[in-house]
Amino acid sequence: MKTLKMRLQKKIEPCYLIQGEDFLLYDKSLELIKKAVDLQLEDFNFVVFDDDNFNGDAVIDACETLPIGGDKKIVLLKNITKFNEGFKKKFRDYLKKPLETTCVVVYDFLNKMDFIISEKISAKRLDDKSLKDLIVASLKGVDKSITEEACRHLIEACCNYYSFIKNEVDKLSACDETEITLKTVDGLVCKETEFTVFELTDALSRRDSQKAISLLNLMDKDTKTFSLILNHFRRLFFVAISDSSDKEISELLNVKEYAITKARQLSKNFSKIQLKNIYQMLNDVDFYIKNGQMQTENALYYLIFGILYC
Repeated sequence: MKTLKMRLQKKIEPCYLIQGEDFLLYDKSLELIKKAVDLQLEDFNFVVFDDDNFNGDAVIDACETLPIGGDKKIVLLKNITKFNEGFKKKFRDYLKKPLETTCVVVYDFLNKMDFIISEKISAKRLDDKSLKDLIVASLKGVDKSITEEACRHLIEACCNYYSFIKNEVDKLSACDETEITLKTVDGLVCKETEFTVFELTDALSRRDSQKAISLLNLMDKDTKTFSLILNHFRRLFFVAISDSSDKEISELLNVKEYAITKARQLSKNFSKIQLKNIYQMLNDVDFYIKNGQMQTENALYYLIFGILYC
């Protein structure tokens, strides 16, 4: 966000393409752009298109229409998927000679609009340092502080999603403690599914059946949860059999190096043969689910007991 602020101070581009998985960062970027263009009379100068009201000609017309009562207008294309090749050509042609008074902002959560040649804004998950700075600043604003350990745990529990962290910080801001500790975070923060899967893997690696079942009971029994467990054990198996460094593996698997370091620690609680058998079991169950031979909820409990006693 700091980089975007600096870029906006120097120049307002005719088009911004926002891509990434942290949706709150889309809205934060839009707020900064609105402020930079000093948007006036939003009812007239802020036009939004989504799949429900999308019309290619209407989009081009909105881009080419002058603002009313202000110097700039913003046209927002919000995760459009219902466009054809004709619109692609018209929009690319428009961007070759854009109207100086129009700023187009494109939300592209599904990565459908790579054909747009424009200024790109990343809405990917933020790094630990950036999130720590945001957390500390937010809590300082309400006369609270947070310990280093608690801050790290909060970031991990929310899997680096600023959108989740903001909600949890708001919750922590309302608690009675002036210094947020690890115990407070552990008791109040709703953990993102990815982190719960990590805790589940940790419990399974220690053969702690009671905690493993308790954690699974807290999770949605859906294909997303199954996919996360599958990917987590795939990572453990890959780490166990690979001679590459944590940094090399993190780049190969496109995950944080810290995640690989933790995976390496957990993988030591299994033999390579056990991890291979678990990975094979997960692939078999994945096949059964996709072919309707096993319900996802039953499959998850089957896997947990299978891993506990492998």
